[in-house]
Amino acid sequence: MNVFNRISLLLAIVLIPGILAAGPWQLNNEIMLAMKSGNSKMLAKYFEANIELKIIDDEEIYSKTQAELILKDFFAKNKPSDFKTIHDGGEGVKYAIGNLTTDNGNYRVTIMYRVVGEKPVIKTIRIEEE
Repeated sequence: MNVFNRISLLLAIVLIPGILAAGPWQLNNEIMLAMKSGNSKMLAKYFEANIELKIIDDEEIYSKTQAELILKDFFAKNKPSDFKTIHDGGEGVKYAIGNLTTDNGNYRVTIMYRVVGEKPVIKTIRIEEE
């Protein structure tokens, strides 16, 4: 085996498992837990300075603080019991679509975000009735 073949084999052994393990970037556990528990403060740690927020029929761009208060009110009126991601993907701007189960019914949630370093930064949250 010549030097080129040895280097190619070594690179394949080292790089391929990392590429396969990386997969699509997913929302982190803290965001998932914040949605499941209705913790708007924990969720707001990942907001951009201004965030597009749509809850049912109300859609607006809010500051991080305003969006946190609006979500806090929504969660107080609709106590969450579960949140499951059903689909995620995207290039550059990524998205996650999930089902939020609350004591007042189920909602489809779409979260659009980008990754800065290793941290997701949420640009948009849409909460729609199923």
